[in-house]
Amino acid sequence: MTKYGSFPGTRPRRLRTTPVMRRMVAETRLHPADFILPAFVREGVSEPVPIAAMPGVVQHTRDSLKKAAVEALEAGVSGIMLFGVPEDEKKDAFGTPGTDPDGILQVALRDVRAEVGDELLVMSDLCLDETTDHGHCGVLDAEGRVDNDATLERYAEMAQVQADAGAHVVGPSGMMDGQIGVVRDALDQIGREDVAILAYTVKYSSAFYGPFREAVGSSLKGDRKTYQQDPANARESMRELALDLEEGADMVMVKPAGPYLDILAKVADAVDLPVAAYQISGEYSMIEAAAEKGWIDRDKAILESLTGIKRAGAQNILTYWATEVAQKLRLQ
Repeated sequence: MTKYGSFPGTRPRRLRTTPVMRRMVAETRLHPADFILPAFVREGVSEPVPIAAMPGVVQHTRDSLKKAAVEALEAGVSGIMLFGVPEDEKKDAFGTPGTDPDGILQVALRDVRAEVGDELLVMSDLCLDETTDHGHCGVLDAEGRVDNDATLERYAEMAQVQADAGAHVVGPSGMMDGQIGVVRDALDQIGREDVAILAYTVKYSSAFYGPFREAVGSSLKGDRKTYQQDPANARESMRELALDLEEGADMVMVKPAGPYLDILAKVADAVDLPVAAYQISGEYSMIEAAAEKGWIDRDKAILESLTGIKRAGAQNILTYWATEVAQKLRLQ
């Protein structure tokens, strides 16, 4: 075989030769502080309730939620995002449990804040879908459509009760026009300028939310396509981003994460605020299901999916594997 000088002179494989070499030159690194743990707390249960569609995830009791928060803190996770699941008979058309100071989410916020103080960011989902008997993220008008402006009034009240209950960060997730500005004003009016807003800036109407609806005991009738974004649209995301920035968002988020890495990269390139992404229930469940079948290596697939989200531009990732992965990273 004829040898032509030292061709090829450039050999990228030299930097892939050993695990230590690959680790040294890695461009993207996961860290426990990257993660936020979404957690569900259910009213009226004495034991954690497994979520069939999300193996390994439960609807917590108040006590088990406090333990999960401490475990996340000890693993180095940055925050815990709480979702409250009220008893069905307490749901109504206006989502009253969402503004009741004794509603399950507000009770859970006080519990967790008392347990972890300021060492773990206590974050709250600010939306009506868990608390309405129709399952939509807002108040309905006489024709059954989500009334944007009437919903904003409910969000303002929710923001205030969640702040009073101890939330460091509120996450308005309903995709109502003007929600960030209204929530900011509501918080400022009660002297809670210190409470940050994580804007669900880009939230697509996605088939991957399926398991989440079991997790929150959703009563949804119909779909949310009139207020969540169309998966076909990208430019619209940048318009939503501009509006949220103008209205006072402190952090912005893309949801779902995996199917929308292109959107995540666009958002990350456009702002100098922290950018988060939510690896949602369907993303979680697909990996768990495929791993259970033996079709993929579970641990490697989890890390690869999270690395891809961070590589695309997410500074923080909401993931149901937050504590597990953080614990493993600390041992490396």
